[in-house]
Amino acid sequence: MAELLLKDEVYAIIGAAMEVYNQLGPGFGEAIYQDAMEIELKSRKIPNVSQQDVFVFYKGQKLKNFFKPDLICYEKVVVELKALDQLTSREETQLLNYLKATGLPVGVLVNFGGERNLEWKRMVLTPAKSTPKPKILTPQKPPRINDPKPIDSD
Repeated sequence: MAELLLKDEVYAIIGAAMEVYNQLGPGFGEAIYQDAMEIELKSRKIPNVSQQDVFVFYKGQKLKNFFKPDLICYEKVVVELKALDQLTSREETQLLNYLKATGLPVGVLVNFGGERNLEWKRMVLTPAKSTPKPKILTPQKPPRINDPKPIDSD
């Protein structure tokens, strides 16, 4: 069986989320869990960046609009926090789009809103779901066909 990508990193992130859930329980808004996660990640020495602007490019041009994933941990894992009754495909799609835009391989969707326990989902960007990086090609002259050949004159 194949080894999970960034298994230890995701395990550490989920451990931090479980501690936050055990301390606060359900019922708060997403911003409260965001603040608590930042404190918990720092206490566990898990490198993270919060609410970083991530720009999207179209045909090599930066778009005006951008997004801010809740957390990027280890410079490799996008973490999206929610406080909903339950996760839906909408939240999964949001995370997949974040992975496509950042080019990062793994994302974790964490929902603190469940009444019984913490809900989380690990997602991996597979090549079939990823957008290939644009290639910049230098224009070249097409080969000339039927070039006139020099005529030997005797």
